[in-house]
Amino acid sequence: MTYRFLFPLVAFVLAVPAWGAELAPDALAKSVTDEVLAIVRADKEIQAGNRKRVLQLVESKIVPHFNFTRMTQLAMGRNWRQASPEQQRVLVGEFRVLLVRTYTAAFTQYRNETVEYRPARMKPGDTDVVVQSFINRPGGQPVAVDYSMEKTGEGWKVYNVKIEGVSLVENYRNTFNSEIQKSGVDGLIRTLSERNRELAQQVQGG
Repeated sequence: MTYRFLFPLVAFVLAVPAWGAELAPDALAKSVTDEVLAIVRADKEIQAGNRKRVLQLVESKIVPHFNFTRMTQLAMGRNWRQASPEQQRVLVGEFRVLLVRTYTAAFTQYRNETVEYRPARMKPGDTDVVVQSFINRPGGQPVAVDYSMEKTGEGWKVYNVKIEGVSLVENYRNTFNSEIQKSGVDGLIRTLSERNRELAQQVQGG
């Protein structure tokens, strides 16, 4: 079963306003959920499938709160050390674009889902926590979503998401490993770049 349609909810509940930097990660996510859901419900262009509009929302509200460098490192695994600094820089950029473009279209599939959170288990001074939540779908079973978050100099950032125990970065790690075995790090970069061009054309068409 694919949970790609849930990624927008997973992502935009973490679209954090500037004033929220001092909140605990679970309180921070919960505090903005209603606001962002209201935006999506009210935006007729998003509901009509305007991908450019969705992309603007993703870039402005969501992207700043994900640690794409850490996500790329985890997705690369031990292959990360094989890449040169320049290759690492390009990989982070391409992976960022891939994630953003891949899930932009799914925003139009929102159908009145709601989100519930469990209090984060953390001690004072913790800088790495898991925020647990459940996405409730009309007529469906709740879906468990866990956010791995770390505290940085710029506030709490997401570096992995698990949906029903399935890790986003581990899924990509399998794909990346296969591509690197076939054609090396440069081959992976070419593959990501080609895929991003295809996705960009879809956004242009939307």
